[in-house]
Amino acid sequence: MTPLQFTRNVRSLNRLRRIAYVLTQHGFGHIVARINLGRFVPVWMMRRSQREKRLADTTSSIGQHIAQVCAELGPTFIKFAQLLTSRPDIVPEDVLRELRQLHDDVPPFDSQTAVRIIADELGRPVEDCFATFESTPIASGSIGQVYRATGHDGRELVVKVQRPDVADIIAVDVQLLRWLAESLENLIPELNAYRPTLLVSELENMLMRELDYISEASSTAKFARKFANTESINIPTVIWDLCSPKVLTLTTVPGANFEVVLRGVNEKQQSFNKTLAAKQLADCFLQQVFELGVFHADPHPGNVLIDEHGHIGLIDFGQTGTITEELMTEIVVIVYAAVNNQIDVVVDALADLGALGPETDRRQLARAMQILLDKYYGLPIKRIDLGTVMNEFTDVVRQHDVITPRELLMLFKALALVSSAVSQLDPDLNMIELLGMRLRKVAKDRLSPARIAKESAAWSWHLFSIARQAPRQLREVMRGLSSGKWRLHVRHENIDKLINELDRSSNRLAFSVVIAAIIVGSSVVVSAGTTLTVFDIKVQYFGIVGYLIAGVLGLGLSWAIYRSGRLH
Repeated sequence: MTPLQFTRNVRSLNRLRRIAYVLTQHGFGHIVARINLGRFVPVWMMRRSQREKRLADTTSSIGQHIAQVCAELGPTFIKFAQLLTSRPDIVPEDVLRELRQLHDDVPPFDSQTAVRIIADELGRPVEDCFATFESTPIASGSIGQVYRATGHDGRELVVKVQRPDVADIIAVDVQLLRWLAESLENLIPELNAYRPTLLVSELENMLMRELDYISEASSTAKFARKFANTESINIPTVIWDLCSPKVLTLTTVPGANFEVVLRGVNEKQQSFNKTLAAKQLADCFLQQVFELGVFHADPHPGNVLIDEHGHIGLIDFGQTGTITEELMTEIVVIVYAAVNNQIDVVVDALADLGALGPETDRRQLARAMQILLDKYYGLPIKRIDLGTVMNEFTDVVRQHDVITPRELLMLFKALALVSSAVSQLDPDLNMIELLGMRLRKVAKDRLSPARIAKESAAWSWHLFSIARQAPRQLREVMRGLSSGKWRLHVRHENIDKLINELDRSSNRLAFSVVIAAIIVGSSVVVSAGTTLTVFDIKVQYFGIVGYLIAGVLGLGLSWAIYRSGRLH
């Protein structure tokens, strides 16, 4: 796919030019050149001596350069950087460390525009929707911003309003990112280990969910129903009459930011039982994973509130993870196999999840995991830091071409965040012990006679279905073979670059031949007799015009070769 195949308007073309320029400016000119985007960058920046000058002349790391690129290219790329921080199985830790420092600092848009969006989305003026509506936003992000309001029933509310035209901007950026990812995989095979197309697909799915506030409202309502009868857990209530795909209205949750509480701004915030609060936070998260099957995927301190009674409040359900029955079964298998030092079973479970890549050496992977397990085997549980274990596990899988399912990585990240928060509230409470109790309960349920009987019935049906359909399918295969309709499709990998280079070389050669022919023809005309005329114009003048045309074409060809950086 060429740039002209997906750029259908001037905005897309200008955006692509901007991306190419910023990448080159921050030291990635060699990548811009290899994916044939050099035409969008000033020629002096694409000279071979300049392409990597910024990388060579600075002490900044690759991670810092990537963070600078994302920050300069705006909201979609900042979201992409945030996505990368959740894939430690693909991106090295030194890069992740820099990307985690990248903040989504976006100036707020005009509140009058927000009021207009609310009125258009809800079908009535803001005055009819809320008793009061503060004109100053309390938070602003790349997709939307948040306002305080009061309902006609007296409840305190927060209203999230989506930025104008942000969906169109993100659609263009995702389209360009998808093309860039495909180009990187086709033209720079050494970058395939970082799974560019996979990351862009995950970014698109994440952004589509975040752009639809109805999806976030549904997730919030699901958590609210789960913890409706739990006094110690506070979840916002969705005001469905005041929600739309671009407007989300929720009740406020009592409490202060987790970090503010720990700093102890006043004695009132320090008066609650921290041990009880830690237990409630841990139980809340484990209930999400093992009972609800959906968990808050971003429980960082800003999304965890604690009130004066030690009750836990959770906000911002834009990112949630889902634990399917299959994934839960494999998690149980992996944990119990690791506890019993059966590394081969761990590798088999990863294979069942589709995590092993084509380059994975199962023997080397098993050896690396055995080394990691031996490091912690026999260590007291209180001495094991869950976040450190998760980081070391993702280091191992990244080095052996293992792509962990995103839901599992989101669970690891959320578990590490909750474990860190719990340890700050109560250092004596260990999340691993609580997690082990839940896993034992799940394993017992998976091995119960009733569960085995139920699954055996399902297996029997599948086997019966295969046996019933096998004769018909075999007959269709034989018919296809006898009629000669079967075809063998051969696909060349990474041949696009060779084809492009051959096409470019042949075009330049043909162009050179045309220029040479014009020069020869013009020389013949100029050397002809002076008495020859065409339409009362001397033939020699046509020869001179031919020289001028050949000169212009020759300069254009030289310029193209110079821009490619292949004069040497």
